[in-house]
Amino acid sequence: MKISDITNLEAFVKRFRVEPGAKFDLQKEYDPGDTAGYDKPEKIDQLLNQAVEYMADYQERLYAENKRGLLIILQAMDAAGKDGVIKHVMSGLNPQGCQVYSFKAPSAEELDHGYLWRCVKALPERGRIGIFNRSYYEEVLVVRVHPAFLAAQNLPAATLDDNIWQRRFDEINHLEKYLVDNGFEVVKLFLNVSKEEQRQRLLARIETPEKNWKVSAGDAKERQYWDQYQAAFNEVFTHTSTKWAPWFVLPADKKWFTRIAAAAIIARKLAEMDPQFPDVTESMRQEIAEAQRLLQSEVAQPTADGDAAAQDKDNKNGKKKDKDKDKDKDKEKDKDKKKKKKDKS
Repeated sequence: MKISDITNLEAFVKRFRVEPGAKFDLQKEYDPGDTAGYDKPEKIDQLLNQAVEYMADYQERLYAENKRGLLIILQAMDAAGKDGVIKHVMSGLNPQGCQVYSFKAPSAEELDHGYLWRCVKALPERGRIGIFNRSYYEEVLVVRVHPAFLAAQNLPAATLDDNIWQRRFDEINHLEKYLVDNGFEVVKLFLNVSKEEQRQRLLARIETPEKNWKVSAGDAKERQYWDQYQAAFNEVFTHTSTKWAPWFVLPADKKWFTRIAAAAIIARKLAEMDPQFPDVTESMRQEIAEAQRLLQSEVAQPTADGDAAAQDKDNKNGKKKDKDKDKDKDKEKDKDKKKKKKDKS
């Protein structure tokens, strides 16, 4: 599969899309170890680099166009590979037009606002790609699995009823519709790791000293709520995979495949957006012509290479002059010696 082959790309991406309005069952419908029939390519880095170059071209156009933006949301259980996707898939993009936000437990200031506030103020500007490592979906995942967290949000009692989760689904859908209507496309990726693979990765973190900083006892303890999280994800995908912002469920047991699938989905969205460089207007052409005239009218200055060459030439000439002076001094000394010798005789 080539990322630039948009026809095959569409068929490849479709297998991961959660169809809007359909009842969803994560465990029955999606295999975390799936690779879509592909074996790991020998030159996986080369394939990823091709994908990044393809995306980088569209990113440059998106930045120049400055009318639309792209929000990429990454959600997953711990150790599913979100950081790896950001590192390997997005790191080749121009940082000037790309920003990453990682959302941890909310601060006191964030809890004093509505649950969407901290994410809304981190949304990308026009012309940019924004990446959310976790997002406002934590409010219908972690908070749903641990409803005690709602107490810290200091919500009015009337809102703490059985409809709170459906209201939040509706509010999130409305936010994403608002974003799309205003030129900001939304790509939502869920990295679907199996429970056993997660266990192995958490153990690997413990056994690898340079990854110990990632280790938290809370990650291991949270595994006891695995089934509750799976049920919460099912509800999220059922109620928030929409026509304007569908979810994509990526198999995450094979990191190489997760990264290829993520790159394919993002590349397809950028190709679908098809941003263009701004048209050059007549007034802009006049500005360009004036800039050219001014630059060409200036007296040419030596380049850095020219300066270095001139300096090198001066150094050589200086050395030659010094050498010639030394020769002249030696000649004078010889003459003096000969004269003294003659006088003595």
